[in-house]
Amino acid sequence: MKLSDFDYDLPESLIAQAPVEPRDSARLLHHDIGRDATAHRSVRDLPELLAPGDLLVVNDTKVRRARLVGRRASGGAVEMLLAELRPDLRWRALVRPAAKLREGERVELEDGRLLAVIGERGTEGGERAVSLLDPATGERASEELVESVGRAPLPPYIRRPRGADEALERDRSSYQTVFARELGAVAAPTAGLHFTPQLLERLAQRGVERTCVTLHVGEGTFKGVSTEDVSQHVMHSERYELSQATVDAIERCRARGGRVVAVGTTSVRVLESCAAATGRLVAGRGETRLFLVPGAPFHVVDALMTNFHLPKSTLVMLVSAFAGRERTLRLYAEAVEQRYRFFSYGDAMLLTNRAR
Repeated sequence: MKLSDFDYDLPESLIAQAPVEPRDSARLLHHDIGRDATAHRSVRDLPELLAPGDLLVVNDTKVRRARLVGRRASGGAVEMLLAELRPDLRWRALVRPAAKLREGERVELEDGRLLAVIGERGTEGGERAVSLLDPATGERASEELVESVGRAPLPPYIRRPRGADEALERDRSSYQTVFARELGAVAAPTAGLHFTPQLLERLAQRGVERTCVTLHVGEGTFKGVSTEDVSQHVMHSERYELSQATVDAIERCRARGGRVVAVGTTSVRVLESCAAATGRLVAGRGETRLFLVPGAPFHVVDALMTNFHLPKSTLVMLVSAFAGRERTLRLYAEAVEQRYRFFSYGDAMLLTNRAR
């Protein structure tokens, strides 16, 4: 397979810059794989499209407010994305301009509410070790302080002009799912952004159950595929946890004839990673580099709810693995024609391959 096999044309005007309100009013392209039938619906129609006994599997990761901006003593601008808190309590961060910053240099962040001390370079371009300090005490800044002053780590295709303070403040809640619990992601599991408490209640009344997995979306999700030969791509690693309670919920769903409905590609990666070796789902935690492309088997997932993803991305490849490459590109072309909104704040699609 070639990278160009997963390309498609997308007008820039269809890249969503903000979510719709309420969240569940987003459009939903529903495609039944078995019947090769497509309907254009709304996310709030999910209770009609799912059946009693089905099981939603959502990702309960919580997005860090991991983007920090500030200035050097010289006046130059600095931007940081906090990727991971290291065992030595320093942060692994992607920093711009990384090359110009000296080891030991101090940078004021977020109008002086945080102080960064720049450490050594990392293994990836732009990566530095960073100590964050509380300027009031000179001690290490707590995660609570970082969360209170940081910004939502929006992907680069969502643009916020200078002075867009109101939009940036809305992003702090908009770029987070209603079931977020476990802090650790640097990007949202975007299919989950469409759910509201009211929709979850209607699904429960319908008899659709819900369980969760955890996958902390890493900064690698923003990196493109650099090799034309897809088999040569090295997939980024992300931390996950699958509880025994979720395994038990899936087994009960299977026993009653329900469908396992993965909300988002992140939920798919957890479930299929934990079943990849034997086909049997086993609870556990660790890191996954699972790279799903057409031809890969699916052992657990019966239906997939997902947003529309970037051309030539590993996420388009995952959707193509579930639905087929030609079908996926055909559905994407139809979504473009119907003026669906794309990417993180955009609309969604529901793919089912087993009727109820």
